Amino acid sequence: MIRFEQVDKRYPGGITALADLTLSIESGEMVILSGHSGAGKSTLLKLIPAIERPTQGMVIVNGQNVSALKRAAVPYLRRNLGVIFQDQKLLYDRSVFNNVMLPLAIAGVPPRDAGRRVRAALDKVGLLDREKAMPVALSGGEQQRLAIARAVVARPSILVADEPTAHLDDDTARDIVAVFRSFNQVGVTVLVATHHEALFAPNMTRRITLSHGRLAQ
Repeated sequence: MIRFEQVDKRYPGGITALADLTLSIESGEMVILSGHSGAGKSTLLKLIPAIERPTQGMVIVNGQNVSALKRAAVPYLRRNLGVIFQDQKLLYDRSVFNNVMLPLAIAGVPPRDAGRRVRAALDKVGLLDREKAMPVALSGGEQQRLAIARAVVARPSILVADEPTAHLDDDTARDIVAVFRSFNQVGVTVLVATHHEALFAPNMTRRITLSHGRLAQ
């Protein structure tokens, strides 16, 4: 499903984010990515949807060598991926419904089918009754749920999230973990970078730990 083979990622100025990283994640797993701040977790996640490219080595996702994909092929790769990053990238001039609709509109899904799928995704994360609201009117936890709904509306086989419970109170964080668990239970492969390992621990398949860009565990 996801495989890293001797991956290095270096940035200008001699900064090494990842070094000689080899690992694999199988279909249907729920894997927690842990490590200190600056360990390389976010960089690892960004390599999966080709937001970043490795300096050396290969990243294989669903049988494709993402490292070598042409730019025109990247949107097709991302149709099978749900990606949630800390900044969320919500569109504050569009309603909750239209935020979630965006990936389907880009993919050319017919409006009637797209509308059903948007409402199903919003229902899954408990936001169906807020579909007409603007993101600025949502709480922090609701904004995170909106980001999740947008990530899963295209029914991806892989869901990747970077610190999805950061800055949330304990009860809201547990609700977010339950949402990820529900997707994993229907076969979605889930990879979550988090400092809140204890919240995810009862549901995870295993933990991958990074230290200074290298695989520690």
